[in-house]
Amino acid sequence: MYKSFIKPFFDALVAFIALVILSPIIFVIIVLLYCFQSREVFFIQARPGKNEKIFKVIKFKTMNSKTDENGQLLSDADRLTSIGKFIRKTSLDELPQLLNVIKGDMSFVGPRPWLVEYLKLYSNEQRRRHLVKPGISGWAQVNGRNTISWEERFQYDLYYVDNQSFWLDLKIIFLTIKKVFVAEGISAEGSATMEKFKGN
Repeated sequence: MYKSFIKPFFDALVAFIALVILSPIIFVIIVLLYCFQSREVFFIQARPGKNEKIFKVIKFKTMNSKTDENGQLLSDADRLTSIGKFIRKTSLDELPQLLNVIKGDMSFVGPRPWLVEYLKLYSNEQRRRHLVKPGISGWAQVNGRNTISWEERFQYDLYYVDNQSFWLDLKIIFLTIKKVFVAEGISAEGSATMEKFKGN
C-alpha cells in the first residue's frame, strides 16, 4: 500500500507544492546562471529509472562546457564555476528534479540515478537497485554521499531496496535536510564531484 500508492501520491503532491513555494528561488537561480554562466542553465541527461527505464533527469548546470585543444571536455574541477560551486554546495542544483518527481520518473527518496553507461557494468545483485524509483536523495547520500566507495554505495542502495518503508523514508528526509545545512559529502577526495564507476 505504502510503496504502490501512498508514496507516489505524496511524492507528486509535495513536489508540486514545493515547486510553487520555491519558484522565486528557482527563478533567481535561472537568472544568475544565465548571466554568469554563459547562458548555460539546465543540465539534462538520460538516466536509468525503475526497471532500468530510461528517462531525462533535469538539474541546474554547475559546470561550463569548456574543452581542451582536442575538443575533449576539461575535468570536472576545471569546469565547475564559482556560482556552480555554491549551487552544488547548497544542493540547489537538485531543485529542477521536482519536475521529475511530478512526472513520476523519480521519488524524493530512492537510490540516485546513475549514468546509463554503468548499466552494462553491474552484477545481477547490483542491478537490483533499479527495482525501485530513483530518488533525489537516498540512504547512500545520507551515509557519505560522494565520499564513500562504490561498494558502499551499492550496499546502501540495496539495503534501501530491501527495507523500504515510511519510517526509513522519513529518516532519510530528515538526515538529508541536516546534510544540506552542514554541506557534507559533496566531493570525493581528489575530485570535484565523484569518481566514475569502472565495474567490479
